[in-house]
Amino acid sequence: MDQGKAIPSDNNKVTLFRQLQQMTYSLIEWRSQILSGTLPKDELAELKMKVTAKIDHGNRMLGLDLVVRDDNGNILDPDETSTIALFKAHEVASKRIEEKIQEEKSILQNLDLRGQSIFSAVHTYGLYVNFKNFVCNIGEDAELFMALYDPDQSTFISENYLIRWGSNGMPKEIEKLNNLQVVFTDLSSTDLIRPRISLVCQIVRVGHMELKEGKKHTCGLRRPFGVAVMDITDIIHGKVDDEEKQHFIPFQQ
Repeated sequence: MDQGKAIPSDNNKVTLFRQLQQMTYSLIEWRSQILSGTLPKDELAELKMKVTAKIDHGNRMLGLDLVVRDDNGNILDPDETSTIALFKAHEVASKRIEEKIQEEKSILQNLDLRGQSIFSAVHTYGLYVNFKNFVCNIGEDAELFMALYDPDQSTFISENYLIRWGSNGMPKEIEKLNNLQVVFTDLSSTDLIRPRISLVCQIVRVGHMELKEGKKHTCGLRRPFGVAVMDITDIIHGKVDDEEKQHFIPFQQ
């Protein structure tokens, strides 16, 4: 009998599985963003660093070997890197991962202290939004992108929900009239305790570009038109019980 290993309980296995599941979801989403080819160079570099950090964290949780990387997230070549440099890089990476693990443990402990036991780490959550109407005299078609946003971290925490709105003041897909609904899924317990969360709606105008001569030589041109933002922190934290209440969100051009 091996006396040197602790056998994890079923509860610990479930918790580990859920944590790795959330990591996998994040990696899938980030991979899609990288492959889209739409990110600016600086945002792409930042996202790649997040991906490598998440992979290293997952490897530590699974008891796998630590991959030593340089400042750009590239794997160090042991044939071209000195032993001392490898050792120092290993120390830095190990310390960074350990700090991340302790940070997540602290978040979960604070969650329990706040009495929000229903936000267990083994659950995921969703936010249901029923879009009623969009009122604006654009004169052309529009695209509305709705997503959840963390203003403190300056980052979106969900994918976009796209609504195509016609120049006649109705959805382009007329069968969706009064039936524009979305559920932002896979919100984790750490998402639910963010200090602030906003619902952001970006409005993109789709149509012609008017030249000085007054002639329209283009069509289908997409241009930013406005944005609407609503603080939904109280809703996410469960402090608002009236699910049927309608909210009117003014937008800025």
